[in-house]
Amino acid sequence: MTDVTDATQAAVATDATDVTDLRGPMTSFDPGLFDTVLVANRGEIAVRVIRTLRALGIRSVAVYSDADAGARHVREADTAVRIGPAAAAESYLSIERLLDAAARTGARAVHPGYGFLAENAAFARACAAAGLVFIGPPADAIDLMGDKIRAKETVRAAGVPVVPGSSGSGLTDAELAAAAREIGMPVLLKPSAGGGGKGMRLVRDAARLADEIAAARREARASFGDDTLLVERWIDRPRHIEIQILADGHGTVLHLGERECSLQRRHQKIIEEAPSVLLDEATRAAMGAAAVQAARSCGYRGAGTVEFIVPGKDPAGYCFMEMNTRLQVEHPVTELAVSLGPAGAGGLDLVEWQVRIAAGERLPFAQEDVSFTGHAIEARICAEDPARDFLPTGGTVRLLREPSGHGVRTDSGLSEGAEVGSRYDPMLAKVIAHGPDRAGALRKLRAALAATVTLGVPTNAGFLRRLLAHPDVVSGDLDTGLVERVAADLVDGTVPEEVYAAAAAVRQAALEPAPDAAGWRDPFAAPTGFRLGGEPAPVRHWLRVPGQDPVAYDARPGTAPEDFEVTADTVRVTVGGVRHTFHRGGDWLGRDGDAWHVTDHDPVAEALRAAARGHGVDTLAAPMPGTVTVVKVAVGDEVAAGQGLLVVEAMKMEHVISAPHAGTVTELDVTPGSTVAMDQVLAVVAPHEEPAAAPGTQAEETA
Repeated sequence: MTDVTDATQAAVATDATDVTDLRGPMTSFDPGLFDTVLVANRGEIAVRVIRTLRALGIRSVAVYSDADAGARHVREADTAVRIGPAAAAESYLSIERLLDAAARTGARAVHPGYGFLAENAAFARACAAAGLVFIGPPADAIDLMGDKIRAKETVRAAGVPVVPGSSGSGLTDAELAAAAREIGMPVLLKPSAGGGGKGMRLVRDAARLADEIAAARREARASFGDDTLLVERWIDRPRHIEIQILADGHGTVLHLGERECSLQRRHQKIIEEAPSVLLDEATRAAMGAAAVQAARSCGYRGAGTVEFIVPGKDPAGYCFMEMNTRLQVEHPVTELAVSLGPAGAGGLDLVEWQVRIAAGERLPFAQEDVSFTGHAIEARICAEDPARDFLPTGGTVRLLREPSGHGVRTDSGLSEGAEVGSRYDPMLAKVIAHGPDRAGALRKLRAALAATVTLGVPTNAGFLRRLLAHPDVVSGDLDTGLVERVAADLVDGTVPEEVYAAAAAVRQAALEPAPDAAGWRDPFAAPTGFRLGGEPAPVRHWLRVPGQDPVAYDARPGTAPEDFEVTADTVRVTVGGVRHTFHRGGDWLGRDGDAWHVTDHDPVAEALRAAARGHGVDTLAAPMPGTVTVVKVAVGDEVAAGQGLLVVEAMKMEHVISAPHAGTVTELDVTPGSTVAMDQVLAVVAPHEEPAAAPGTQAEETA
């Protein structure tokens, strides 16, 4: 079932020095308590945890599915264990396989990271039963805070303010609707068993309650296996602020200040920062104390986060939303912005303190030792295409350049040549900047995002860079709906001329004849466009960017504006008297966080394919790489305009493929379980022929 391999020492040595740059000084630690720790996760968080384990002198064990056999976290760990096929249910979510991997490698403890089984109480109990230390909170705390209804009731009893909403579990549809009407519209429907925005529905019209409750139940059942819902008052233009908690096993519970997480898209955080510009010292202290009370109320131990919804115009009106019983994605901003006085001046490592607390250590600092030093901001780099409504993407990383330097940190699971598939979460990396103040941190992060290059996989890096320059973001006037309101203005679907010029330059350079052994080049083989008695003729290159019409770009070698210089991984072109520099990786070009996939276009072949298939609008293509999960039709079926025909799933997102018009399915190229690439043809729907008008009818109507 599992295959155990030793990671190369070269990979370990390569990144060992990166850890000390991110951390403050450590006190002594006995690695014999946990001489080996299994990291039950993948991607950037697995890499992140492995680096801290290495700094503590602890042997790390990575686990991997078949899809991750060559992944970065596998190479950086001391030992790696195959735990199954690509499907998460048969690998990263298999408690049995994870425990087997721990037993075979002699692991003494398990770090769950975040996602997958990090907040699974059954996994925590299974680890304990197997004699393993779970580096996280007690299973009972996970159970309690994982049930949003019980969590609210528990912290309310502890004196923590909560969002007005329904009370009790297992409410019927009618009881939920009645509670919503009593609270007053608008309201938010939320699954009790999960998070991440899955199943959440904002309802402003009471007449739509029945439909929205039914839809929220369906999504909650599909996402969490539990369709229990609660309803809460919706706060217009709210801010999302969370408090980082540390609690040891000796009764000490303290907070490490707040993080502002209001910049979200579809209820998913994309930018986080610490501290928040909204809070004054009094409110910060009050929210911190409330978070500590929430943690005490469930017997918490380890690192956790208490999340609050905060009215932007009344910060003192904060209310408890939920507690995340794990390390948060955004924990680096706390690590970079918080100092712990004499016990840890200069920074901290939350993963280190998770390990130390799990090993039974006491926290050696007090609440008064915690303070902010400067400002930190984090951006999440995700495999998604902003120009296609942020649909998930994928592909092979052709060129990777991740920013670093003073005050800049990148947490990443990427490496050149890595395959980004559709099986797992779309987050690839995080770029974090720290400065003496917020303005400085913003500038530094925008520059770092401009220097981020991930060619081969479309990402949101360029979009995030533009978002960080938006006036409302710069001023700190944030709320959870801001990104949705401004996103369209930050997505430019056009392709700049210089992109085509650079792509043509690459092709032009490839046409240059290679010299022979003596260094001679055949001048008649060079694509110079030479002709007698006139200017050189242009050399035409047909080019295409997905989602755009093909372009015929005429290059005149050696003359402005198409002067160019092509190297192994850069292209420089002059267009309109301006010099432009691009990174290149295969057919990909990148600049300032944006990237374009520019391919060759054969207009003749395209016309022949279109003629063979029929009209282009009849062809249904995959909007993203993924897996076909549902096929609702067969060849020969009659379909109506807008009828759902197939479902493609990628990175926890489903996309319904609908008929573009009424017609007949004449081609169906996939079955359930088929893996598809972006823009791959899935089906063809031939339109119904319009009935011929009766003779003279049109003329009579016109007259």
